[in-house]
Formats: sequence, structure tokens, C-alpha cells
Amino acid sequence: MAIKTPDWWYKKNAAGAPWWRPVLWPLSLVWRGVNALKAANARPYRSSLFVISIGNLTLGGSGKTPITGALLDLLAPEATGLSRGHGGSLIGPINVDPGMHTAAEVGDEPLLLAQDHPFVIARDRAAGLRLIEKRRKKPKPTIAVVDDAHQNLKIAKDLHILVIDGDTRNGAWPFGDGGVCPYGPMREPFAEGLKRADICVLWMPDDEAQPDPELINLLGSKPVFIARLQASAPAIPALVYGFAGIAKPWKFEATLRNEGYDLAGFDGFPDHAALSGVELERLATRAGNLGARLITTQKDWIKLDAPWRERIACLPISAKFDDEAGLLKLIRSRQG
Repeated sequence: MAIKTPDWWYKKNAAGAPWWRPVLWPLSLVWRGVNALKAANARPYRSSLFVISIGNLTLGGSGKTPITGALLDLLAPEATGLSRGHGGSLIGPINVDPGMHTAAEVGDEPLLLAQDHPFVIARDRAAGLRLIEKRRKKPKPTIAVVDDAHQNLKIAKDLHILVIDGDTRNGAWPFGDGGVCPYGPMREPFAEGLKRADICVLWMPDDEAQPDPELINLLGSKPVFIARLQASAPAIPALVYGFAGIAKPWKFEATLRNEGYDLAGFDGFPDHAALSGVELERLATRAGNLGARLITTQKDWIKLDAPWRERIACLPISAKFDDEAGLLKLIRSRQG
């Protein structure tokens, strides 16, 4: 079930948190206890591939998907992508075919990434790695880039890349006040998660934004690379009405404004939400009454049926590393 992310999760002092937040504290302790038990009993699969984990410390919204795409670009043709296929019905392991599969089957993010890269989904990531290992098609893959795997205990990783939302404007802070889910946005305590990281990538909103020095200091001696949002604006009418079903929909709203769109309105939905025809018609009517055209994220757009894709524009977003050569050099040094 899709759950809408509370915006107070990402305030440094949990500003705007509901008065009943303290009742979530015991659930946070249960979450941590279950994860500790899983870690104690983990027997991770060691692949013959060089396994790169792309992950974060919070529940969604850090930019893992664009970073995964950028790394697959950087490491092509040696690399194949792998993810759980969140939101899809297929268990896998299976090679994602954009011409055959739908987002409802394989998940929106895998279907999006598979447009340009070989990609596998598997609920059991070890089984996914084994499928990639067996691939005979040349060039034979030697690298697996595994999306959302920082907390995955079933596979061994050779390189942990931690993606962090570096946009700290307007009181935003990537880790909130450090509370673990559901008390806060953290999947695990900050210090524990950072300890496993080999590289930190700060996801910045534009070319001018500079990382917060306090955030850089928090990462200690970890190598830090900057990735910047690159938006490709489609040719659409000046007035638009935006919507997004992502972990932080307000960030897409800000991106539209930053890209110079004349925004008539905006609706946010839970991450990975599959909007019904009724909901889409409601949005279309609202936009039409304002003389605007609907626009959404590429991740949301790829889930739409063909008739809706013709009616709704999307804003493709990718990542560009400030020091691409330095990142590639560091990865190759770890590859051996």
C-alpha cells in the first residue's frame, strides 16, 4: 500500500510534527529490533559479479533512481541494473523488456531504467544476481548495479554508494531529526548506515546549489561526490498543472518552478501510487478549467496507459556528476 510521506519527517527539528508523534516511538524500537534480528541471521550470497549497491538511509526521496541510471551510463556496457521491482506483480528473476512488460508487472522505476539499460528485477536479489551471471549475450556483464540495496542483507556488496538528498533549503534536512521509521524517516540509525558506506553522493537540485558545510562535516572522511539534477523540458503550453506520486512530491513542484514553468496548481500523491482513471479524469478536469495541461514525472508517466500518455506531458530528470572521471577512477580502483 502506498503511503504519503509526511513533510515534517524532513525538517531538522521535526517542525510541524503531529502532537501524537510520541506514540510512534515504540514502533520505531520494534522496527530496529526486527532489523537487528535479520542482520544477526543473514547469510549473504557472494556473486562473481562486482556488486555496487545504490541506497539511502531514509524511506525514499533521495534520488536513487537517477543516480542508478547515471552509473549504468558511466559503466556501460559492462553493467546491468537490478532491483526488487517495487510496485510490480512479478516476483522474478526476470529480464525487464520495455516492449513487453508494464509498470504494474515490473515496477515503475525498473521499467524506466530498462528503456536504456539491461535490467533485471527479483524479489530475491541473490536470484537476480544469479540470472545476470548466466547471461551469455555479449558483452557479458561483469558489474551489477543494485538499486535500493543498502539495507539488503541477502547479498554481499563490493561497493556501497549512499545517496543523500543535499537540498537543505527552507529548513529541509535529509535525515529529519534522526528518528527511525515510523517516528522519523530513517531506515536505520544514521551512524550505523554511514559506517557501511564507501562513497556518498549528494543529490543537488541545480547547477548553482552548493552543499551545506554542516552536512559535509557530518559525513566525516567518506569520499563525497556531487550529482546535479538535469531536467529536459518538453515543448508544452506555458500554463501547466503538475502532479507526482513520489516520496517527496513537493520537490517535483519546486523543480517545475525552477525550470520556469507557469504552474497553475499541483497535487501530490503517495510514492508509487497508481492513479485510477477516475483520479486522472479529476486532474484533467481541474487542469482544463484553468486552461492548463497536465505534467508529471517520468516515473509517473511511464505507468499511464497510451491514451493518457498522449494527454499528459512529463519532465524527464537525470543526474550528472560534477566529477564523473573521479568517481569512475574510484570505482575502478575498488574493482581491482
